[in-house]
Amino acid sequence: MSATNDELELFDNFRADLDDHNDRRERLIKASRDATNLSKKTIFLLHRLMMEDSNISTVDNAPGKRAALRGREKLVEVQTIYAGLRQELEGNRFWRYQSQVSPGLQEYIEALGFAHYLEYGSLITFDQVQQTLADSQGVPFFPLTISDYLLGLSDLTGELMRYAISGISRRGGRKKASEVCAFVRGCKSDFERLTPYVWELKKKQYVTGQSLEKIEDAAYAIFVRSSEYDLSPDMLDDIVAQAISSYSTDGLSARPRRGFGHDDLEDT
Repeated sequence: MSATNDELELFDNFRADLDDHNDRRERLIKASRDATNLSKKTIFLLHRLMMEDSNISTVDNAPGKRAALRGREKLVEVQTIYAGLRQELEGNRFWRYQSQVSPGLQEYIEALGFAHYLEYGSLITFDQVQQTLADSQGVPFFPLTISDYLLGLSDLTGELMRYAISGISRRGGRKKASEVCAFVRGCKSDFERLTPYVWELKKKQYVTGQSLEKIEDAAYAIFVRSSEYDLSPDMLDDIVAQAISSYSTDGLSARPRRGFGHDDLEDT
């Protein structure tokens, strides 16, 4: 009889462990979804703030600094979520539940990296990301993996494509698009050597290549058209603004062909 009681107690413990695992997993999935939604809203906010400025390329980069400040303020909400997960992910628990945490974390890195680029024009470092996920004493809430860092930055290239294309028709937009194009090209080249070591990076590299191609197509088309006119940069900006007004940044299927208007877009 005692053996039966021991077996029942053993299975009760198993049940308690499974219930604890499932409850924790659901809490982490919900937190990751909340972090993802807030990060996406931050990215939309950054795009909107940059579009509100008439000149996106200034000497002091005031538009980028203002947008980055607002974006970081918004991301504090995400950091608060991750601070609340500290006990849930103590010790080896992080590695057990990493797949539940990674999606939201990558979206957060994408948003944080976008804000950083708008202010500094450079790639946010691994240590800088980890510092935002730590307490006041600098102790991390949980480990930041190299794979999450790289995959989040790889997603960033898509937002940079949208930023470059949407702003190319405004004052300073042609110069900014050229800078973004060179930056994305460098990211793709540097990330390529890491694809054998990071799962999913190869697939994301394909998307990065599509984003780069779209920036290059738009920049090249504008350069060719601009070379036809012997006008000042400001007047060229006005011509570009009129010509590219219908150029779509939604998706990656539309590529420019010879011109800028709706009739000059080819779906592939």
